[in-house]
Amino acid sequence: MLVTCTECGSKATISSRQTKDPKVSDLYCTCKNVHCGHTFVSTLSFSHTISPSAKQSKGMMIDMLMAMPKHEQQQLLRQADLL
Repeated sequence: MLVTCTECGSKATISSRQTKDPKVSDLYCTCKNVHCGHTFVSTLSFSHTISPSAKQSKGMMIDMLMAMPKHEQQQLLRQADLL
């Protein structure tokens, strides 16, 4: 992964990463432009989910199923058997 140098706009390489939190990291970067050579730290952070993980989806489905009344659970499971 490359980032953009904040000084000259050239590509910069990430030399290391320091994880602050599972969703936030500091990226230590160096500009690839030999006439610039800027070194800097950028912060990479998680913003939001667009599509949930399949692992997360299964848990949500089980939680939803368990919250249903028994007769609705049985009806849904019968419908699933037809697939």
